[in-house]
Parts: sequence; C-alpha cells; structure tokens
Amino acid sequence: MNREFEAHAGRAATPRGQSARSAIVVGAGVVGMASAYALARRGVSVTVIERRDGPGLEASFANGAQLSYAYTDALASPALLRHLPAVLLGLDPAICWRPSLDRDHIAWLMRFLRSSTANRFTANTLAGLELGLESRAAMHALIEQHDLDFGHSVAGKLHIHATRTGLDAAARIVALKRLHGADQHVLSAGEAIDLEPALADHGPFAGAVHTPGDEVGDPQRFCTAMAALLGRDYGVSLRFGTRVEDLGEAGAKAWVQTGSGERLMADNLVVCAGIGSGPLAARFGLGAALMPVKGYSFTAPEGPAGLRVSITDVSRKIVFCPLGGMVRVAGMAEIGARSTAVDPKALESLRSGARTSLPRAANYDQIGAGWAGIRPMKANSLPTIKRVSPRIAVNIGHGMLGWTFSMGSAERLATLVLEKVE
Repeated sequence: MNREFEAHAGRAATPRGQSARSAIVVGAGVVGMASAYALARRGVSVTVIERRDGPGLEASFANGAQLSYAYTDALASPALLRHLPAVLLGLDPAICWRPSLDRDHIAWLMRFLRSSTANRFTANTLAGLELGLESRAAMHALIEQHDLDFGHSVAGKLHIHATRTGLDAAARIVALKRLHGADQHVLSAGEAIDLEPALADHGPFAGAVHTPGDEVGDPQRFCTAMAALLGRDYGVSLRFGTRVEDLGEAGAKAWVQTGSGERLMADNLVVCAGIGSGPLAARFGLGAALMPVKGYSFTAPEGPAGLRVSITDVSRKIVFCPLGGMVRVAGMAEIGARSTAVDPKALESLRSGARTSLPRAANYDQIGAGWAGIRPMKANSLPTIKRVSPRIAVNIGHGMLGWTFSMGSAERLATLVLEKVE
C-alpha cells in the first residue's frame, strides 16, 4: 500500500475553519469527487466547480460500472497493433478509429503506436495494476469510514476468452500480474460455468480469467453520495452550473475565471475535468495528451439468468455488470469521436452483441434510450497526475479506467498538492 495513504487512511476530517490550505477542483465526475475528498480529509478547504448542474453527469454517468482493480491491461498492445488494419477499415464492430489530420490527433496516434511494443505494454499494464491496487485500498478505507449508497459490492469478474490462443496469452499476463499482487486465476470453460451459470448460454469458449476481488458500483450514484458527504462533513463548497473560462496563477495564489466573470482564488488549483480538461491544459503543453474515446451503455432489468459476477466478453468487447437487480451493459470504442449523441445503429449493435453473448442475462427489450459518453484517454492508458505550474496540478487522462483509478489517483494527487511549494 502507498505509504502516504497508510499515514492518512484513518485520519478524521479537520474541523471547519481550521484548514491550512485551500484548493479549487475543476470537475465533479468520479475523479474530481475523489480528488476533492482526498484533499478535504487532509484539512484542505475545497471548492468544486462543475459546468453541469450536478455531479457525475458526463463520462461518469453510465459507464460500465466495473471496478477492475486487477484488470488494468493497457489498450496499446502488440495484439491491437496487429488488429489495427481491421480497425482502420471499419471491420471491427466494437472498435473504430475516426481519422483526422489534426496535429494533436496525429501526435497522440504516434505515441499510441510507440506504446504498443511488448515491453511498453507490460510496463504500462503493471503501472496500471499498481494504481488499481492503491485505488482498491483507498475505496475500502472510504466505505469503512462512511456509509455511502452507490450499489457497491465485491462481485468478482470473469473475462471470457473465445479461443485457446487468446486464453494462453491472457494466462501469461495473469502469471506476471500475480507476481505484483493481483489475485487472478485461469479457469476452464466448465469451471467458469460452475461459477457463473449464465455462461451456459454463451456458446463454446476456451476458458476465462477470474478475478474474485474485483468490484462493482454505480459511478453516478457515487458522485451524488460523495457530493452530499463532502458538503455535510467536510465543508466543501460545490459550485454546479459554473463554467471555467480561464485559469492561471498570480503570486502565491491560483485562480479561475468563470463564465459569469467571477474570479475565484485558492492556494492550489486541480484540473479533473475529463475530456474538458484538454482546452484548459493546452497552455501547459498537454493539448495533445488526451484522445476522446466514445463508449455506449444501456441498463436493463436482469433476465431469467441473472448474473452472479461481472462478465467481460473479450472477443465482443462487451461488459456485463450486475447492479442490484439491473444489468449495466457497456461497450464500443469510437476513438476520436467527440459527440455524445447516441447513434441508434451503434446502440443496436451493442444490444445485439450482448444478446448473442448472454441471451438470458438481461431483458434486452427494456434498454431505454441508452447512453454515450466520452472517455479522455492517454496513449499509454495511464493518467497524468502532476503539477503543471507551482500552484496548478492536473489529474487527467484515465480513459476507460476512470472509475477504477479514481480513488488511487486522488490519493496521489493529494500527496502532490500538499508538497511544499517554494
């Protein structure tokens, strides 16, 4: 466990009015709310600024809901590199790339290709695992201290592999991650079905990777519960419906300029605004760091074969997450897409794939309007958590693992912010 986290895990909130520092956090998704908590429980007077009218209304609203602490495999990999021609030609229904001649887009693509070597994939995956395990420790400390209602449970997860080749490749990664603290096991198809009977409807598959300690939770409900907690117990000021137009620092203070012309100042400023962080961070040389990756989801009532564990169908790139009598189904990756509009054809493709994969896991005739969100992804699948100037820090680029990484990245961010600034 992170030493700094151990030192602060049991510390009670500093009474209001006695905070030694102040901070503004821009963004109220899972990363922003976790960052506000990590700072506030250390005695920092925090103001959260969010352009939407409530917390968790963008990429955190209806994502896959899996807390995949041990499954942190980087997207850039030799396997995806070999598959890239099919992606570029539009032959994979689950992942597509929207080409662009934009300079930042091309720069990101070059970094992604460089990250796809075997050595870099391994290094990035293990770095993600370290952050994932820190996140699990921080999440457990949070829910031990506070009674938060966000549908959290330790459901465990199964990654289903269609082919023996894919399962063998996954087994090699499992062996490596087990050396670094992951609790994962390779199962035969029969063993996986014994663990999750709904897989009897799946059709033939080679086997699965089981991660018993992975968890589930509704990220939007988490954001709402955290907003109430932060305001009630930690004196955090929550400014919803407030757009940041500009930011900077002057002397010993950081500042933001809002859309209404108001200037707010604090000792520190933290940008956690998801894909909206790009324009704010561009002045610090991070304009090309983030790639928008659009994903889809729907939430349906559980079917006659309700899930015991969370499932990822690896070949179809679809996740199934049990959430208190409902099933969250998520998938698709449109790299470079910027609109959050729900494309009916894409949503129907997700539903069709899910129905084929696990036909009785959910009631696929009651999926509602569906949802689409934009995940801000770094080329190496790891977030950037650093100071970009003496008084300004960023916690950005979590990609498809924002929910998983949120608590751990917040702890790292708080450590950074509380370091002495000369």
